[in-house]
Amino acid sequence: MEGKERLVLEAMKKAGKPVRPGDVAKMTGLESKEVSKIISDLKKKGKVSSPKRCYYAPVEG
Repeated sequence: MEGKERLVLEAMKKAGKPVRPGDVAKMTGLESKEVSKIISDLKKKGKVSSPKRCYYAPVEG
């Protein structure tokens, strides 16, 4: 896993609840667009789920 993917996942886990890409961007210092792309990639890999529209959470396991 790439460093930025790990950073985004860690931020999501720390939040402890579903978060928006903008929230993750603030927590990590990355650009919002970049975070959205990373979340999209993580979702394809099955590491992130979307419990409700525009909110994302790490998949446990």
